[in-house]
Amino acid sequence: MDETIVVVGAALLRDGRLLAARRSAPPELAGRWELPGGKVEPGEAPEAALVRELREELGVAAEAVARVPGEWPLRAPYVLRVWTARLLPGSGDPEPLEDHDALRWLTPDEVWDVDWLDQDVPAVKAALPHWTTPAEGDRPAGRRR
Repeated sequence: MDETIVVVGAALLRDGRLLAARRSAPPELAGRWELPGGKVEPGEAPEAALVRELREELGVAAEAVARVPGEWPLRAPYVLRVWTARLLPGSGDPEPLEDHDALRWLTPDEVWDVDWLDQDVPAVKAALPHWTTPAEGDRPAGRRR
């Protein structure tokens, strides 16, 4: 019986930058940075969980674009899976509404300027090849038209 609980993370991309969210809770994670997201509820598709979590945590409408290959262990029984995502037109700017106190849009050159949670480091490294270039706007690299 597989008791793994999936936690989805969003490599939310805009204008060639990645959104990082600074944790405000729980106390042992406060002040460190992560990809926004959260747990997949029973019966929920991971992509739907990603959309829901971005709405709850950041107050934005977004869509999952593509799964980043890989899976990263968190504390048992949780594993992290990451999708590239983009904001939907008219969604507005993300705000730290739940479990976060700050947000930063990072260029590839700035990505290691924040203190990422240990478990997010390999996920961020895996997401790097999926970033857009400024000329492509918010269309993630590799997205099919």
